[in-house]
Amino acid sequence: MLRTLLQQGRRALVIAWKDIRVYYSKGPVVIYGILFPVFLFLAFMVGRDLSMDFLMPGLLGIILFFTATAISPAVAPWETQARTLERLMSCPVTIPTILLGDILASFAFGLAISLVPIMVGLAIGVPLQNPGVLALALALAALCLSSLGLLLSAAPTSMPSTIMMLSALVKFPIVFISGIFIPLSQLPTWGRGVSYISPLTYFTDIARRCIQGQSFLPLGIDFAALAGFTALFLVLVMRLHQETMPKRV
Repeated sequence: MLRTLLQQGRRALVIAWKDIRVYYSKGPVVIYGILFPVFLFLAFMVGRDLSMDFLMPGLLGIILFFTATAISPAVAPWETQARTLERLMSCPVTIPTILLGDILASFAFGLAISLVPIMVGLAIGVPLQNPGVLALALALAALCLSSLGLLLSAAPTSMPSTIMMLSALVKFPIVFISGIFIPLSQLPTWGRGVSYISPLTYFTDIARRCIQGQSFLPLGIDFAALAGFTALFLVLVMRLHQETMPKRV
C-alpha cells in the first residue's frame, strides 16, 4: 500500500511538472493569472494616498488568488480538446493522481508568483511580522485556491473558453467581497457577513496581521476557515471529477 501511494505521488509530481511546462505561458494563464490582477490593483492604487503597508496585503491576496486559480481551471478542457487526456488516463495513474498533479501545478505557480510582491515589499521597506505565519498561510491558501480552480473545471466540456468564462463569473465577485480593497473592519455588518463565504477573506486577514500588525479575526479562526474550505474543495473536486472525467474521453 505504501509503495503504491509513493508511486502515485511521484506520478502526480510528474503531471504537475508537465502542467507547469505546458500551460504557464498560455495566453489565458498569463492574462488572467498575472497581468489582470496587477492592472486591477494599479487602478485601485493610483491617485489614492495609501501607504504601502496598507496596500501590500491586498496586492498579495489578489495575486495569489488569480495565479493559484490560473492553471487548474483550464487544464482539463485543454487536454480534452487536444485528446491528450485519453493518453494520460491510459497510463498507470488513478484519477485522484491526475487531479492532485493539476492542483500541485497551480499551487506551485501561485506560490512562486506570490513571492515576488513579498520580495518587492521587503526591498522598499514594508514591514513583515511573523514571516512563518505568513508562509504557512500562503501555502494553505495556495492549496485551497488551487482546489477551487480545479473545481470550476468539473463540467465535462472540451471548450476552454466556457470554463474560463465560468471561472471569471466566480472569481471576480470573490475579489470584491474578500476585504482586499476595503478591510473587514471598515465593511458594514452585511458586507462582513457576505465576505465570510470567501476563502480569500481569511488569507487577506492573515496577511494584514503579518504586515500591518492587526487583523479583524483571530488567527485561529482564519486558519481553521482556510483548512475547512480546502478540505471541502478537495472532497468536491475528487467526487465531481471522478464522475465527469470518464465522459471527457
